[in-house]
Amino acid sequence: MSLIDVRDLTCRYGSRTILQDVSFSVTAGEVLAILGGSGCGKSTLLKHLIGLYPPASGSICIGGDEFVGAQSTTRQRILRRIGVMYQSGALFGSMSVLDNVRLPLETFTRLDARAIETLARLKLRQVGLEDFAELFPAELSGGMQKRAAIARAMVLDPQILFLDEPSAGLDPLTSAGLDKLIRELAASQGMTFVVVTHELASINAIADRAIMLDRSVQGIIATGSPAELATHPDPLVSGFFRREAPARAQ
Repeated sequence: MSLIDVRDLTCRYGSRTILQDVSFSVTAGEVLAILGGSGCGKSTLLKHLIGLYPPASGSICIGGDEFVGAQSTTRQRILRRIGVMYQSGALFGSMSVLDNVRLPLETFTRLDARAIETLARLKLRQVGLEDFAELFPAELSGGMQKRAAIARAMVLDPQILFLDEPSAGLDPLTSAGLDKLIRELAASQGMTFVVVTHELASINAIADRAIMLDRSVQGIIATGSPAELATHPDPLVSGFFRREAPARAQ
């Protein structure tokens, strides 16, 4: 069953078209990677999927509800189905890790303080940060900040987590630990993940399926499992997985 259906999506900044007539779906419980070279539209696509920008045309259906043009009640219902981890983590530096995770519960629920505390600590435990709840973001390593951001993104129990370059700036061991966490959450919580990344190790470790974007066609040039894309007949696709320079301009 498709949890996300994107049909004929066109994304523009002013008169500049970034993506044209993009269509794909994401199945419930799937980990989908969005990949491609620099400037291909990965971040643009993510920003449209989470409702930060309206598309020029096309449809984004999440959980059976049309997101494009959705009015207040429907839009809020859709937003409650999703959680977002931004590339930088976007934690509030003046708040403790625990307070960062508590914030969505305090803002969007009517739970009492004790219930909020319990749920926030549970999410921190799930990402391995229970013992760091009272620290501030600046006191955490980069990998720990990403884990805290994931805890905050999933504290309202969304169906879908959107992750923007979760491994960016991390050393290989920390990145591998984060990849393991994503797979564990997908398996144990039944969450659906949409992950923007260009890190090959992460793509191979976490993705059930991937879509590859290309700037020259302003859209998707390949869809499949990482293993399928690594042997794709298009040299631009297979070359990405072999770290070879593309045969045509990006």
